[in-house]
Amino acid sequence: MNYRFDWGPVLAQLDRLAEGAGMTLALSLGAIALGTLVGTFGAIVASYGRPWPRRAVAAYVEAIRNTPFLVQLFIIFFGLPTIGLQIDAVTAALIAMTVNLGAYSTEIIRSGLQAIHRTQLEAAAALAMTRWQTIRHVVLVPAFEKVYPALASQFTLMMLTSSVVSTISVEELTAVASQIDSQTFRTFESYILVMGLYIGLALLLRATFFAIGSLVFRRRRIVARTRRQSRRPPSQSGNTVAAVTLGAAK
Repeated sequence: MNYRFDWGPVLAQLDRLAEGAGMTLALSLGAIALGTLVGTFGAIVASYGRPWPRRAVAAYVEAIRNTPFLVQLFIIFFGLPTIGLQIDAVTAALIAMTVNLGAYSTEIIRSGLQAIHRTQLEAAAALAMTRWQTIRHVVLVPAFEKVYPALASQFTLMMLTSSVVSTISVEELTAVASQIDSQTFRTFESYILVMGLYIGLALLLRATFFAIGSLVFRRRRIVARTRRQSRRPPSQSGNTVAAVTLGAAK
């Protein structure tokens, strides 16, 4: 093996790689936000909607989950212009990523909705809550807490899948690496460096999602525990104090 690594030509293009990483991150965050909205709506319809909207959501989920992302991307980027809808490559990439993530998020969030115990729904009905009030105040947040780790993993996977959009000339990280490789002929160096950047982005997203989950859901648990303690009858507190006093006296 006579290959000699030469990192100079590749490292000289770090500014371009940084721009590509920024595009990858921007597309991923946009798709995460929009895909979560689509997934939440789809999960609510699939769990509590009428029969025909539920069948429509099921068909959407099955169609997306059983076809390659590349095919979905080509349908949007090359197919839509043939019917008169002209969109640029970045918009097509964002739409394709949103549609793909929305289908997977629908199934993940739906599993969280179905994990809510039936007694909580019965309690909401006893309080004369409407269906929307029950979903909003009783079901949605606990469901998200249950499925948040799986949802965060899917978000990270979507960021890695964004490398496919380089096939329609979106200037994201993989596309920039391909351009640098064609200019410098340093294939190993280009893609090893890009691999490291993807690992860094994945770790950054995982750390961000962990911090968000800890902040949102841990605070919710603390507030719920505080409320339960504040609702404890005074007699219990008095009995507890009496028991402690009696034990000290003995």
